[in-house]
Amino acid sequence: MLKGTLQTIILKLLEDNSQMYGYEITQKVKEVTAGEFILTEGALYPALHKLEADGMLETFTEVVDSRVRKYYRLTEQGGKEVTDKLNEAQVFIEQLQLLLNLKPAVK
Repeated sequence: MLKGTLQTIILKLLEDNSQMYGYEITQKVKEVTAGEFILTEGALYPALHKLEADGMLETFTEVVDSRVRKYYRLTEQGGKEVTDKLNEAQVFIEQLQLLLNLKPAVK
């Protein structure tokens, strides 16, 4: 994935689902993309920790089936950031489409 894309995906999933735990995020990405994108824990957790350190996410824990589960949710700042990130992604996708749909010049 392109740099920055992972943060946008995480922020958007949390905006849509209010709160999620790590494994749930990896499974949702796999489900939505029909297995085309596999989000590894090695990529996910550093991104989650960075978003938390940057004030975009907050965490809390709950005991589920006798196990402690760490949940992530957007902060107010994170809610604003997701809008900015989605706008940036849309512009990038539009520009990429322009570049990839170029036709050879007629001579």
